[in-house]
Amino acid sequence: MYYIYILYSKQADKYYVGHSEDPWKRLEQHLDNKGEKYTGSYKDWELRAVFAVSENKGDADKIERFIKRQKSRKLIEKMLEIDFKGEGILSQLVRVPHVRD
Repeated sequence: MYYIYILYSKQADKYYVGHSEDPWKRLEQHLDNKGEKYTGSYKDWELRAVFAVSENKGDADKIERFIKRQKSRKLIEKMLEIDFKGEGILSQLVRVPHVRD
């Protein structure tokens, strides 16, 4: 299964959206890797939300690119709401419930 995940850095006051088969392990990689272009500069990333997408990596790639192209903090913050129901391409996202909000 592929997942879309949302990270937040309080220090930077920024969100990061990515996709992975294991978002929890991917968070550790973001925290350990200084070479990451966007996330490497900060060491306080927290996992704010995880959404199951599909068994198909291409679906996860497509949704991640869609979210990033919106360049919308408002969209990301809307996705973080417990009652978020996606529309269009985002309608296939299913929140993984055991991630603390």
